Amino acid sequence: MLNNSRSIIMLMVALFATSLTVHAQQPVPPKFPEGFNIQKGVNIGYWLSDASGRNGTAQVDFFGEKDVIYLAQKGFDHLRIPIDEGELWNYKNDKYDDAFKYIHAAIGWCKANKLRVIIDLHTLKGHRLWSSDDEQDRFIAMWKELALELKKYPANLVAYELLSDPIADSAAEWNELLAKTIKAIREIDPKRVIVVSSNQSGSYSTFSQLKLPEGENHIILNFHYYEPVYFTHYRYKDSRQQDYGGPVHYPGATITARELNEQPATIRNLLAGSTQDYNEDVIADQIATVAKVAKKFKVPLICGEWGCTNLVPRKDRMRWYKDMKKVLDKNAIPWTVWTYKGDFGIMQGDGSEDEKLLKLLTKE
Repeated sequence: MLNNSRSIIMLMVALFATSLTVHAQQPVPPKFPEGFNIQKGVNIGYWLSDASGRNGTAQVDFFGEKDVIYLAQKGFDHLRIPIDEGELWNYKNDKYDDAFKYIHAAIGWCKANKLRVIIDLHTLKGHRLWSSDDEQDRFIAMWKELALELKKYPANLVAYELLSDPIADSAAEWNELLAKTIKAIREIDPKRVIVVSSNQSGSYSTFSQLKLPEGENHIILNFHYYEPVYFTHYRYKDSRQQDYGGPVHYPGATITARELNEQPATIRNLLAGSTQDYNEDVIADQIATVAKVAKKFKVPLICGEWGCTNLVPRKDRMRWYKDMKKVLDKNAIPWTVWTYKGDFGIMQGDGSEDEKLLKLLTKE
């Protein structure tokens, strides 16, 4: 009896020690400035960005308070709301009052449902940001207007994302403009949390080239991840590979060498790199390069965009989401999936709930 008791005690001690070790190995969630703490969120694409002429009733039907309530109930804790210059300002740079009302309404809905908000300047009207000083002055002026409009909201509720997809000729150009823009915002809104991506759309491959203003401690770094792009953007409009209609796969080579060779030269020339193998380990290695930069800067890191078009085979798509979420969670990187509705939507094309995908995304 005594031996049995001793064995039980020793087993309990071993289990307790194991649980402490496992707990110690779990990555610690990052602390965000001003209490802007986020873990998992959803982009609201195609509402105030790339809206395809959607306005009035159609805009209200696409996204509203009921959607915020739904996403909060599903366990998401923040929304990233992309906004386009052309949706908010006319050709004279006068504000569209209705569009700004939508922003304020969305922030109100999020506040009521305990969700935080990232206001993301997504697309510029002329796409000429790097062509002249005037265009860059206009970019800074937009952020001054936005800061004046939104500074009444607490810093733990609303954050600003400078530009979703900076594509400068050099990282130095973007680093210089982001420093000027942050300085202009700080004159209006000193403690606002600002989200910053690296040049070339926040790619993991350009993150080491990012430079932040010295002494700036209200920053969140943001990267986008859509690798392998030939898989995640399969047949997506305006992409390099939109005309390729052959099979794609994940994990492994997105397109096998045999499948690639069966294509005409005009298609093959657009698919360079598509035969590279991708799996959870490759994703983990690439994301590790981003995490290393964030650690150097001693600022929190998020993955503000990641997702996969629903045009790829269902089984492979779900495997990609599973591997991505596993890597992000393992590194304690908060994320915002692209997107709520649309070609990359976490809702199905008919607007119904994609139960399996939502369960995968929201489970702990």
